[in-house]
Amino acid sequence: MSLYSQNTAIVVNKQSLRISAPTHSSQFTHYFSVASNSKNDSQRRDALSFLISHVSSLPANNELPLPTSVLLPKLLPLILDGSGSVRTQLLKLYRLFPKNDIAERIENSLLYIRAGMTHLSLDIRTDALAFLEWLLEVAEEEVVGCAGGWFKVLKCFMSIMGWAATTETSKWTSGIKVTFPKAGKAYPYQLLVFSKFLKAGLIESEHVTRLAEHRRSERLNQSISIFPVVDSHFNMIPTVSNAYAHLNLFGKPRDEEGEAYCDRKARQRVFKNYFLLDIQTGVKTARKDGGEIGRAAAAFDEVLRKGMTDYIDSE
Repeated sequence: MSLYSQNTAIVVNKQSLRISAPTHSSQFTHYFSVASNSKNDSQRRDALSFLISHVSSLPANNELPLPTSVLLPKLLPLILDGSGSVRTQLLKLYRLFPKNDIAERIENSLLYIRAGMTHLSLDIRTDALAFLEWLLEVAEEEVVGCAGGWFKVLKCFMSIMGWAATTETSKWTSGIKVTFPKAGKAYPYQLLVFSKFLKAGLIESEHVTRLAEHRRSERLNQSISIFPVVDSHFNMIPTVSNAYAHLNLFGKPRDEEGEAYCDRKARQRVFKNYFLLDIQTGVKTARKDGGEIGRAAAAFDEVLRKGMTDYIDSE
C-alpha cells in the first residue's frame, strides 16, 4: 500500500472573499476599535501607529474619519496604559488632532492627566506631564480656566513634588522623595512643567498684555476727548456676564477645587491662600540641591516671582 494513497484535506469553516479592498474609513474604524479595546500591548501599539500614519497623511483641511468627540473618550484612558510604547504612540496621535477640538474637550483630557500625575508608576506620571505640557502649548487658557483645571492640577503637582504640608504637624514634607526614590531623576522635568503651568495661570500672555495696553490707550484718548468726564467706563454696563460672580452673593457654597477660575486675579487669590507658602519652601529646598535641579528651581522661582509680585504688592 502506498504511503501517499491517503488523501488529506484542510477545512476552513468560513471564508470571506471580497473583490474590493476595505475603505480607508472602515480600516480607521477597525484599528480605532483595536487600539481602544485590545488586551494585547503590541496590538494596541500597532493600531495606534496605523491611526497616526492615516491622520498624518490626510490633507490639511480634511476631517477625520471619526469625530474627535468619539475618539477622545475611548483613547484618553490609554494615558494610564501600562505599556510605555502605547503611551508614546498615543501622545503622537494626540498631537495630530485638531487643536480646537482638543480645547473644547479639555476637561476630559485633564481628568485622565490628573489620574496619571498621581499614579504609582513613575513612567506613567512622567508621560502624563508630557500630555499636560503639550496641552499648555496649544490651549493654555482653557487648561487653567476650565472647571477644576487650576485647583485640582495644583494639588496634583503638590503631591508629585512632595510639597504638601502634613495636617498633623503643619510642616513641609518631602514625602515623594522618600516614597519614590527614583523620582529624583524626573524632578527637573517636573519643575519645568510645573513652571509652565504657573506661567499660564499667573502671568498674562504677550497677546493679552498688548490687548490690555491698546484698550487703556483707547480709554485714555476717550477720556481726553470727553474731558472732564474721566474714567466713565467704570460706570458703564459690564462687558462680561455675571460680573460680580466672585462675590457669590446668591450661589451655593463654593466647591473651590472644582470651580473654574477664568480670571487671573482669582487664580492668584487661590494660589496665595492654599499653595504659595508650601511652594516657596519647596523651591527654596530644591535650589539648595544645585546641579540640574537647582537650575530648574531657579527658573521656577523666577516664574513664581513674576506671577505673584503684583498681587502681593496690591494687598
